[in-house]
Amino acid sequence: MEWYDFYLYSTAAALVLGPLFLPAGSAAVSTMAAFGTYAPGSSPARSVGSSPGTSGDRVGRTRLLVASVIVMGAATVGIGLLPTYDQIGIWAPVLLVTLRILQGLAVGGEWGGAVLLAVEHAPPGRRAFFGSWPQLGFPAGLFLGTVAFSAAATLPDEQFYAWGWRIPFLVSVLLVGVGLFIRLRLDDGPDFTRARSARRLLDRRLLAAVRDHPGRIAAGIAAALGHGTIVTLFTVWLLSVASGPTGEHRSTALLALMIAAAGQCAVTPVFGALCDRIGYRPVILGGLAAGALALLPGLAWAPGGTLPATLATFVPAMTLGHGAVYAGIAGLLATSFPAEVRFSAVSITYQLGSTISSFAPLVAAAVIATGLGHGVVALLALLVAATAATAVVALPEHRRPGNR
Repeated sequence: MEWYDFYLYSTAAALVLGPLFLPAGSAAVSTMAAFGTYAPGSSPARSVGSSPGTSGDRVGRTRLLVASVIVMGAATVGIGLLPTYDQIGIWAPVLLVTLRILQGLAVGGEWGGAVLLAVEHAPPGRRAFFGSWPQLGFPAGLFLGTVAFSAAATLPDEQFYAWGWRIPFLVSVLLVGVGLFIRLRLDDGPDFTRARSARRLLDRRLLAAVRDHPGRIAAGIAAALGHGTIVTLFTVWLLSVASGPTGEHRSTALLALMIAAAGQCAVTPVFGALCDRIGYRPVILGGLAAGALALLPGLAWAPGGTLPATLATFVPAMTLGHGAVYAGIAGLLATSFPAEVRFSAVSITYQLGSTISSFAPLVAAAVIATGLGHGVVALLALLVAATAATAVVALPEHRRPGNR
């Protein structure tokens, strides 16, 4: 539900936010400005939002999750109600960025709690598999958000830009109620309960995690950077490229992304089970390679506007590449830290990696705007993937996922 809200913004940034909230002298500049508003919610705000993870190590996982769904829902509905630049001038982009930051704050405290609830309830030998299920939230939310935008995009352009794009955001008000109904009935995991009972919960948990596990935190940030770059390049920047300069291929690009997201829903638990069987490293490394290599033909195929060409780009990248990386990274990070600092360490590690990767669409658009070409974008993506792969390999041998 929260990923539906969060990635509605990425789709909107690729398709409508530029001309409505950030008009400029050229379409390229307007698009870059829209990508610029995407980054604040995915970067500093997510890192700051992850700091409530320290409270998750003190008061429990579920209370943080209740707060995050309320903030996320309010921010998303607010975006759907926001007046455009033509209506209120400079206040339109100011308010847009403010609401995006609130989304980032919510998701920053969200991911660690959701993953840890699953991993800490897992039976022996099934931690990676259980940890892959909350990871389904991303492709499922991306799928639902893309479906919603695809439906809105069938409207004539005048109606779509006037009010149709708002409908997917306003639907979020229904999801808030469902999210609260579920989360108010959850309990904290046994690892956390045992640590609290034994009075092993630490003060200044984030500082303790950084002091005691600096190498693991640094490696985890780099690993998260790899998955985040795949997501942002394909779901934001390449979606904009595949839609065409005037949006003439918008429906085709959205359909391809929707199919890729549905495919990721199907394979994520499979990759999670594979991590339990053969380990995290080979699964994550294979996913990084698939995501990075998919960008190379994608730069030639996706702008063509045909469904087979766009599918040949998005499916290898999102279904296989990101599916494998995302399925494994939850358990990899969660099993790297002791229970008393786990929420804080996992949250800040993952969100800092996402912080850096959120600027990938803006960097890619700037590279193209300066005339350096798609080859430079591909080279940068390969370098990021290689850095993430090196970090995964450099991590010390972890305990088997089933061990506490």
